[in-house]
Amino acid sequence: MSRRDEFKSTSKNPATKFLEWKSDLQALSYYDKEQGQNIEVKLPFKFLVLKEMHTVKGWDDASGSGIYANEVVNIGQDQLTVKSFKGGVLAKGIYKDIKPVIEPKGAHYSKSIYALLDGEIVNLQFKGACVQSWGDFTQKARKRLPDEFVTIVSAEERVKGKVKYSVPVFQFTGVISKEEDVTAEAKYKELEEYFSGYLSNEAVSDETSNEPAPEKTAKARILVDLNHALFPKIKAKMEADPTLTIMQILEHYDLTPEAITELEAVAELPF
Repeated sequence: MSRRDEFKSTSKNPATKFLEWKSDLQALSYYDKEQGQNIEVKLPFKFLVLKEMHTVKGWDDASGSGIYANEVVNIGQDQLTVKSFKGGVLAKGIYKDIKPVIEPKGAHYSKSIYALLDGEIVNLQFKGACVQSWGDFTQKARKRLPDEFVTIVSAEERVKGKVKYSVPVFQFTGVISKEEDVTAEAKYKELEEYFSGYLSNEAVSDETSNEPAPEKTAKARILVDLNHALFPKIKAKMEADPTLTIMQILEHYDLTPEAITELEAVAELPF
């Protein structure tokens, strides 16, 4: 960081829209500030994945306001600060440690996906069964994500007990062109520059840590969080045979040591 960087204001999140899956509508929706209302985005919805992060969302009945948190790269190791807009800080810590505290308050895990849509950066927020649906789709095909478009082609209706809900159905829908790849690289760089400052600010504001922030190195556009799709399968296997360990299950998957470490740390995520 140069001396002049010290006086730069924190950059704004480059995403132009923040979309969520609306189960009842079987579509995506985002809030338009200018119109002051939620805008429904009908299917199909075609996008290119740029980056994946983790965060927490929800609603705090006690304060009558929304719940939010910082976004992190590693849900099993990075600290979250969970707040409500009117109630202040609800909890700080690693997700699995603060989960028992924040869930009763109305908070839930949320997958944050930054994507390219018509030349702009947008953000997709998935929770609950949508996270599992995304994980099932990407589990065996993550290497295709940097070079192929993904489209939410339809909604799948499901029933759990007396509750009816829907999840998005994903499909790969074509390889990006050279021009689109150039645009994606430029937008990814913009996103990385934002998160470089964002994560550095989070590290500085973390009063529980005396460790310096790790040095960031230049890297090509890659996708983080290669392991989340395995959680439902690991959970199912362990429930079917309680004698199995995570390591025994992971022997059947081609994972890096880093991915295995993260999986061990967050195997209790509610996917």
